[in-house]
Amino acid sequence: MKLCRRAWASIALVVLASFGFAVAADGATLVPRYSAWKYRDTPVALPSTWIQSGYNDSSWPSGPGVLGYGDGFIVTTVPWGPDANNKYRTTYFRLSFVLGVSPASIQGLTLGANYDDGFVLYLNGQEVARRSLPAGPIDYSTFATTHEGGSYEAIDLAAAIGLLVQGTNQLAIEVHQTNPTSPDLAMDLELSYTTTPGITRGPYLQTGSHNQVKVRWRTNVATDGRVRYGLTAGNLNLTASNATATIEHELALTGLAPNTTYYYSIGTIAQTLAGDVTYRFVTAPAPATHKPTRIWVIGDSGTGSGAAAAVRDAYSAYTGVRSTDLWLMLGDNAYQTGTDAQYQTGVFDMYPVILRQSVLWPTRGNHDQIHAGPDNDYYDLFTLPTAGQAGGLASGSEAYYSFDYGNIHFICLDSEGTSRTVGGAMAQWLRNDLAATPRDWVIAYWHHPPYSRGSHDSDDSLDSGGRLKDMRMNFLPILDSAGVDLVLTGHSHSYERSFLVNGHYGVSSTLTSAMIRDGGDGRPAGDGAYAKATLGTGPNEGAIYAVAGSSAQVGGGTLNHPVNVISLNELGSMVLDVNGSRMDARFLSSTGQVRDSFTIIKGAPVAVEPRGSESALSLLSSEPNPFALETRISFRLSAPGPARLQVLDALGRRVRTLAEGPRTAGRHDLTWDGRDDRGEPLGAGVYFAVLETPTGTWARRMVRIR
Repeated sequence: MKLCRRAWASIALVVLASFGFAVAADGATLVPRYSAWKYRDTPVALPSTWIQSGYNDSSWPSGPGVLGYGDGFIVTTVPWGPDANNKYRTTYFRLSFVLGVSPASIQGLTLGANYDDGFVLYLNGQEVARRSLPAGPIDYSTFATTHEGGSYEAIDLAAAIGLLVQGTNQLAIEVHQTNPTSPDLAMDLELSYTTTPGITRGPYLQTGSHNQVKVRWRTNVATDGRVRYGLTAGNLNLTASNATATIEHELALTGLAPNTTYYYSIGTIAQTLAGDVTYRFVTAPAPATHKPTRIWVIGDSGTGSGAAAAVRDAYSAYTGVRSTDLWLMLGDNAYQTGTDAQYQTGVFDMYPVILRQSVLWPTRGNHDQIHAGPDNDYYDLFTLPTAGQAGGLASGSEAYYSFDYGNIHFICLDSEGTSRTVGGAMAQWLRNDLAATPRDWVIAYWHHPPYSRGSHDSDDSLDSGGRLKDMRMNFLPILDSAGVDLVLTGHSHSYERSFLVNGHYGVSSTLTSAMIRDGGDGRPAGDGAYAKATLGTGPNEGAIYAVAGSSAQVGGGTLNHPVNVISLNELGSMVLDVNGSRMDARFLSSTGQVRDSFTIIKGAPVAVEPRGSESALSLLSSEPNPFALETRISFRLSAPGPARLQVLDALGRRVRTLAEGPRTAGRHDLTWDGRDDRGEPLGAGVYFAVLETPTGTWARRMVRIR
């Protein structure tokens, strides 16, 4: 029987595979994951010829990847030697593969490396990649820096295409340990090539403002780059380009109009690779402009799991056609160690639509570790403002930064890797940044919560290396003194939300009623919205603290911190809506239920400025404040005349008239028992004592607690 050329080729591939060769069955994958590798465990170095194609490895044992020891994902166990306290420093691996096309047709070559701890890879006798090992010559005893295995790090090998030959090629890799007692070793590789450019990541939007945005994406081969954009999807008449060939593309679109929708596509200078009507964004409003703004907040989201997808989909259904103006990630964006491959799974594959439509502003968590090599960790993968490009004061660091969106000022702090001391660079920058902002609202966020009894305990001074304690003791006084409105954190895998509080910097047992500015639930239909007298940064008026670290997993805990109104062991995310002087916040569960909500209204509900050049009255005080049963309200009139003293709720509604009619000059003291005009007790919350006379109106805020 005569066989066609394709049949003979198939037989040849089977034969080659049976002899331990990795074969590109689809013309793109040269070495698939979990291929069979030959390995040599030895207490001494091999001769330098071991990396060559002709080296005799016939006596070496072999097994499928992942090879190594000490981890649950290991398939083939490699011996470490007779002494567990003096393991072999270096283990050697070899594999042959067949390239069936001409190397001249290949435009991109990509390695996926799953390794622990460091390696050097050779292709046909030449070094082509090195990770977690020092530069220069190395030998058998050279130790690596720590790198955990378990995921496949993408490494561009385009520069090694010229080493390929059509036919049989040889890979050789030496894997080094960090020390003689290292408990684990891991090695597995995948190798693939491409002949045409394509998008492997993104696009995603970074560092957006009212007049610019940065667009990032990754290609499978090094190419030049171009963004085509315009005001309609059918007329992308503007361009931004980069002629330098790279796989990591980043282009700034500048000179944009505020609060304007733009459509765009991405690709090379010669061709568009991706773009349709869903590739669009809206620029931020002009600075200080009031615009209804929606913010999505997720924390500890980077598992790439079904739970994370459920939280994502619940928000997508909730917001519907209402676009997301910006979104925040509160750290632990990619588990377990924040490698490039884990970011691909936990972020870029999980949120592709919102990434290309809304600017993402992340902070770093403890799982977002920093790794050797380019394009492999948090700081490589995100472009964050260091020079105030999006508003705020220049920080000089991507670790902590600020930006503006209309009338909102956002502050991102780094609780993981930056000095948390009161005299450190971050604290000093924070003081200066807060002093400089003229915005109506200030929202701060970082990873480690100052108040939590979820999967982490803020009362434990040793929890997370003292990071929770440090942020509470050293940074909350700065935020309180500048009138920050909302603080968002993650780390604990729960949702926890506080009262309106100010001045609480110790453990939970040090909380006093004086530190609770409003002990209500903050709901207009409940105890009433939280009210802050100043539209802007009024010092020591209180802030709300929310832990939103359950966007992919829940972690339990006692969930009973006394500063909190509510604590939930539920999957979900937060939705913030800011409109002028009002903020509405919701915790949205993974099933689409609003499980908590609160409202903050800024600016006094009544006029408080006296008429005339000098005040003819003064509202002295209310004592105690906050109060539970009753409070004494005192005022003084400089001359006799009519006066009216009323109590208003947080929405400006009169609930009680305490005095109305003629009053003598001098001091007057009245008692309010927390009841309305009908004698019904009122709930906990913020109230205003308002004194009116022909010469002026004064208001004093009071807080009733439970």
